[in-house]
Amino acid sequence: MHGRAMTSGTVLVSGASIAGPAIAHWLQRYGFDVTVVEKAPTLRPGGQAVDFKGPVHRAVLERTGILEQVRAAQTGGDDGTIVDAHGRRLAVVPKEFSAGELEIARGDLAAILHDLTRRTCDYVFDDSIASLTETPDGVEVTFERGEARRFDLVVGADGIHSNVRRLAFGPEDGLVQHRGYYYALADVEESLGADFEMYGEPGRMAATGGPKAPAFFVFASPPRPEARGDVTAQQALLTQAYAGAGWKVPQLLAQLPAAREFYLDAICRARVDRWSSGRVVLLGDAAYGNTLGGYGTGLALVGAYVLAGELRRAGGDHAAAFDRYEQVVRRYAKGSGEVNAGRLLAPRTRAGMRARNAMFTVAALTTPLLRLTERGATRIDLPDYETPG
Repeated sequence: MHGRAMTSGTVLVSGASIAGPAIAHWLQRYGFDVTVVEKAPTLRPGGQAVDFKGPVHRAVLERTGILEQVRAAQTGGDDGTIVDAHGRRLAVVPKEFSAGELEIARGDLAAILHDLTRRTCDYVFDDSIASLTETPDGVEVTFERGEARRFDLVVGADGIHSNVRRLAFGPEDGLVQHRGYYYALADVEESLGADFEMYGEPGRMAATGGPKAPAFFVFASPPRPEARGDVTAQQALLTQAYAGAGWKVPQLLAQLPAAREFYLDAICRARVDRWSSGRVVLLGDAAYGNTLGGYGTGLALVGAYVLAGELRRAGGDHAAAFDRYEQVVRRYAKGSGEVNAGRLLAPRTRAGMRARNAMFTVAALTTPLLRLTERGATRIDLPDYETPG
């Protein structure tokens, strides 16, 4: 796994979280000149836990060269307990459902990938793409802050609300499907419970001490676009959604204004007919994201590996590479897209809640059933792009 392809060119990658640095690593390895632009002023530390499942994810981590670092930084994960309003146990959530095989904080994974690439790629923080104009030999890019530049290719690895997708493919309304729920993460004081406990009422769930954050909420709601980007409005929406809730919910809500970090977003999925348009291609959540779908981070790393590998194999024919990337990854991504985590975590009826609890009870006692959680993550044969053939 050493040599470089006889490929070169300039590539702009939008997004410096997970998918962006992963594709940057592979592209520079294959001889491309890579620039990564990120709207945040710095790398985002902390964040929710993400996980990897099964041999495909292990293989791509190993090929990327970060498997041991991820293992060293893993957060573990414990079984969770579903409780009633009095704290009495109703069911156990096996850690395999929530934490996968390897669990790591998103910020720690982003730091590992950034460290892997910061010496070989150009990172531009605190900036964002303003416009994309394709020409016969490249893409003219203007930025919110920096000077305009031309690149041979542009990769949108900037998440479910992708700016690149909006500029090159059209408005989000037609490309992202709301799935009937919102979720929120709050980094609050853990005095209300460090153990992973989950409490539910029809259409709403609250948890403490779990892998996502000290406080984690999932609730049924129609789209509320007016709350995007406004933390005060988001916290008001969350408080309204949980009015009258039992258990520890009132105390959790009271801590929201002092939360060290707070994040709220819709549970949604990207529905993009084609992942490329000319010299612009989408990667990770921008192309096939599905919120809390089960293996989105592993999917992003697999997608980055395949996209870069196909560009290398195509010898500069980006159109052929983009087509092949989509052929290889689309079926794999479909499994994650079929999951609606809102329905699982916050069923709208008490009958649905009882069925969920029964499912977890069976899962806690049945090892083969737990293996179903990684089946979707293994449905791909990773090509070998570095062995001459």
